[in-house]
Amino acid sequence: MPEPTSPAEDVYRHGLRLMLDKDIPAWVDLWAENGVMEFPFAPDGWPRRLENREAVAAYMRHYPDHIDLQEFPELRVHQTTDPETIVVEMRGIGRLVETGRPFDMTYIAVVTVRNGHFTSYRDYWNPLQLLEPGADFTGSSR
Repeated sequence: MPEPTSPAEDVYRHGLRLMLDKDIPAWVDLWAENGVMEFPFAPDGWPRRLENREAVAAYMRHYPDHIDLQEFPELRVHQTTDPETIVVEMRGIGRLVETGRPFDMTYIAVVTVRNGHFTSYRDYWNPLQLLEPGADFTGSSR
């Protein structure tokens, strides 16, 4: 029997399906108007905080032009004491569109969903992967 999910987890999983479908406008529609996306480990020159849905949309608009996400293996969703907040561990696999090189990124995210929309999304993606030989994330949603 599958584990029960929370509304926050349901929205998050739906968002992952939209990312795999390259439906960025529908993914952006999952955001509250005043939702905030943060990247605490972003290296210099990369955004650390996006203040609202419009900023998130601008940041993500060209994502599929740079990264072709193909799957999210190893997805683990952890419920918290706040039913609107989840912690997600996952790995995104695909390829870099321009070079065809593999894309393999690990993430931890702390996500809050209220009334069916993301209100807070702290994305702890791994910036060390930018230092790997041959890594080229130029323009990939920076």
